[in-house]
Amino acid sequence: MNLALVDPFILAQDIPDALTGRINGTLVIFDVETNGVARKLRGHTRQIQSLSWSNDGRYLLSSGQDCKSILWDLSNGERLRTVRFEAPIYIAELHPYNHLLFVAALFDDHPVLVDISSSIPIKHTIPTAPKRALSENEEVSEKQAAQDAKQTTCVTIFNAMGSHIITGTSRGWINIINVESRSVISSTRMSTGVILLLRLSPSGRDLVCNATDRIIRTLQLPDLSLMGQSSDSSTLEVEHKFQDVVQRLSWNHATFSSTGEYVAATTYMTHDIYLWERGHGSLVKILECQREELGIVEWHPQRPLIAACGLETGKIYLWSIITPQRWSALAPDFVEVEENVEYIEREDEFDIHPIEEIHKRRLDLEDEAVDVLTVEPTKNDFEEDVFSMPVLLDVGNSESEDEMVEVGRGVMRRKSPGEGKQWMDGTGSGASADERGAGKVINGQSKKIRKR
Repeated sequence: MNLALVDPFILAQDIPDALTGRINGTLVIFDVETNGVARKLRGHTRQIQSLSWSNDGRYLLSSGQDCKSILWDLSNGERLRTVRFEAPIYIAELHPYNHLLFVAALFDDHPVLVDISSSIPIKHTIPTAPKRALSENEEVSEKQAAQDAKQTTCVTIFNAMGSHIITGTSRGWINIINVESRSVISSTRMSTGVILLLRLSPSGRDLVCNATDRIIRTLQLPDLSLMGQSSDSSTLEVEHKFQDVVQRLSWNHATFSSTGEYVAATTYMTHDIYLWERGHGSLVKILECQREELGIVEWHPQRPLIAACGLETGKIYLWSIITPQRWSALAPDFVEVEENVEYIEREDEFDIHPIEEIHKRRLDLEDEAVDVLTVEPTKNDFEEDVFSMPVLLDVGNSESEDEMVEVGRGVMRRKSPGEGKQWMDGTGSGASADERGAGKVINGQSKKIRKR
């Protein structure tokens, strides 16, 4: 703002008098292929804190600072369930095989395991206090019990099978909780600071942990079913520690690559994304963003594609591989030239062949044996059980979904300015019901066909 152009009496004003901006809880889903808006979901009144997809990609759980979680059905964009809490939500994650079960970490409150299979949600409180490794005659002191009671759970996730819950606390503990008994079976002190993030690799065998001590740790998860049965399987061992020992940078967010071989992390108060490889634990690349600081970072589950969200503007930045075009894919003799060259056609290049020769070629093709018995599977045979969200790309061009009309599955058009009025429907001119109902959709526009 240029202060020289501002009235000094306005700067001294103590109370606001005009709306200058808004922060809403709108959820927008983009199509990766076209970078267009696929869905706009509105249901939160404050900032959205976390998103969790179901395994089949049909359901999406959103949680925010308005103390509620919403389960969306992306096939039609409707709210399937809405659960309200007494406190804002840090993070909530769906069960990997049951979209009607999720776990949530609440602000300054105990985490909960929520069953939404019925219209009335059932909330089960899960513990936060760690399970300390004590000898047979040793007991937890009153001081330790008081310190454990002051801890809060900051992050909660399911393991790959959904049989256990992995939580991180404000005192740096990672707890393993059994889903059936809802009890802590193992605890490991991982950091002296707050556990900010826990993420599983796509295989579910590795875990990345981000804490306030400016160290990103990767851990290999053992068989959680054996946790607590022996001393060897009761603790988590650190595989690598990633940090910037020179600048002592803090990390906003971290994630695994699609194969789990790399770890990406966004930096606090800078515009960079650090990439490490897990084979030797070394830094391989730094991706730069010249515009703003980046927050949450995600790696595409199949492609070498990274998406990060800007903290100031909320824009999504994408990093991918620029692949050169292969002109030889069109024809073997196609080559790429550095500059335009004059093309000289051959003398017989565009000659018209006689009809007799063309007819002879067709007869030769008819003599080929055609296999009419073998039934080859089509594309739909492989994807019968795979959910595919209908992409409504025109929604992004409209400020309100009320201006759009669905004319087919995944096809939208903008409403006609006179649609819904009596003179357009024929109700005011005494038209019959057959005349008013004889409408067709031609090229995405509504047309009326009148009888003569």
